[in-house]
Amino acid sequence: MKTLDAEQVIQRLGLAPHPEGGFFRETFRAPAVVAAPFGPVARAASTAIYFLLRAGDFSAFHSVQSDEVWHHYLGATLELHTIDAQGEPQRIELGSNLMNGELPQWVVPANSLQGARIIGDGFGLFGCTVAPGFDFADFSMPSRSELLARFPELAHLIESFTR
Repeated sequence: MKTLDAEQVIQRLGLAPHPEGGFFRETFRAPAVVAAPFGPVARAASTAIYFLLRAGDFSAFHSVQSDEVWHHYLGATLELHTIDAQGEPQRIELGSNLMNGELPQWVVPANSLQGARIIGDGFGLFGCTVAPGFDFADFSMPSRSELLARFPELAHLIESFTR
């Protein structure tokens, strides 16, 4: 089997640049609509995307108002960082090497900050499933200065995952 590189995966899956970094394409939007718990709005019950990151790039700290499940599909391990509302950071490795503590799936709770990058070389292809479904109206990507003002003790982490 021939090994694909990042550009070939981007092309074959029809991925486009994402505002937080990396590349994505929505693959599913549930036809069922639910009331979102964060306001008088309706959202698709669930959405799913492909998400690709290349070594040297990162997904900038951002949050969504729904729970987001990350899935590792292929390639490099993802270093996923979260910060909850109380400022508690967490680091997860998402990948296929279970014997090394990597996990194939992880849930980022609603409203948590999340940022990610590839460990090592190459690229990683992931899936992200959001419920209630993703809408850019529920997406927030605070600036570096905003995050440093909120969490000064996490300056090194914030500077690594903001532009």
